Amino acid sequence: MPSFRGHMVNDIGFAADARVPDPQRLLHAYNQSASTLNLLRAFTKGGFADLTRVHQWNQEFVANSPEGRRYERLADEIDRAMRFMKACGIEPSTVPGLHEVDFFTSHEALVLGYEEALTREDSLTGDWYDCSAHMVWIGERTRGIEDAHVEFFRGIANPIGCKIGPTATTDEVLELCEVLNPQRVPGRLTLIARMGADSVQEILPPLLRATRDGRHPVVWACDPMHGNTFTAPSGRKTRHFDAILAEIAGFFAAHRAEGTWPGGVHVELTGDDVTECLGGAQDLLDDELGLRYETMCDPRLNGRQSVELAFRVAELLRDD
Repeated sequence: MPSFRGHMVNDIGFAADARVPDPQRLLHAYNQSASTLNLLRAFTKGGFADLTRVHQWNQEFVANSPEGRRYERLADEIDRAMRFMKACGIEPSTVPGLHEVDFFTSHEALVLGYEEALTREDSLTGDWYDCSAHMVWIGERTRGIEDAHVEFFRGIANPIGCKIGPTATTDEVLELCEVLNPQRVPGRLTLIARMGADSVQEILPPLLRATRDGRHPVVWACDPMHGNTFTAPSGRKTRHFDAILAEIAGFFAAHRAEGTWPGGVHVELTGDDVTECLGGAQDLLDDELGLRYETMCDPRLNGRQSVELAFRVAELLRDD
C-alpha cells in the first residue's frame, strides 16, 4: 500500500498531539461528503441539468441584475439550438446527454491519514487507488519533491493534480512531471496554475513552453481564487470578482500565445446567497462582507456571482 513520510501538523481534523488524525472528525467529514454526493447524483441524473431549463438556471440572476440581462442572450442562443435539435428529431428524452450529466469528484488530499485510510488495491490490476475522490491534488505548499504528499501520489493510479504558484520554476515543474507521471500517460497529471491576476501572463508562459517542449502531456487548469485572496479593510479574507475573471482571461491569453490548450477552471463557489467575495454584477462592497460571511475556510462566490462567472467564461471560450 502507498505510504507517506512525516506528519501533518496544525490542520483541521487532527488530535491534540498534532500527529494522529481525530477519527471522529474524519468520520464526520466522510459522512458529510457522502450525503453531499448523494444529493448531487439526484440533481445531475434527475433532470436538473436539462439544457432546456437553461433559462431557469439564471432566472434570479437576470431578474435581479441589470448586468445579468446581457447573459440572457447567450441563454437564448442555447434555447434556439435546442429547438433546432428538437425539430431534427433529437429529444432530451432519447439523448441522455441533453438532460443529465456525469460528474466526478476532486479535492486536495491534504490530510494524508484520511487519504491513506481510503486507499484500496484494485484486485484485477494490482494498482492502488485513493477512493476518497476520482481525482486528488497536491497543494502549492506541499508540492516539494521530498514532501510526503508527492511520495503518496507517486503510488496511486488516480488522475492527479498539483497546484503551481507564482514561485514555481521551470525546473521544479519539470521534476514534478517526471516524478508524478514518468510514463507520460495523457490525462494522468493536471497542473493547476494559481498565479494571481497580476502575474499569470508573465509567469505562466515559460512553464507552458517547458512542459510542451519536454513532451509532458499535462492538462493545464486555472485556479483564479487562491492567488487573488487578500484581507479587506473590514479584516475579512476575501477575493474580488474582477481579479478572478482577470486571471482566467490571462490564463486563456497565455495559452493562446504559446499555442497550448487551456484545459479547465477551478473555482470555489456556493449556491447560497453569501457575502464573501467582492464585486460582481451585484457590486458587493467591503462593508457588506459581514452580512452573510459563512465560510469556515476560504471565501466563495455566491450563487449570482457564480452564474455570472460561468457566462463570462463562456464568452471567453466563444472568443478564443
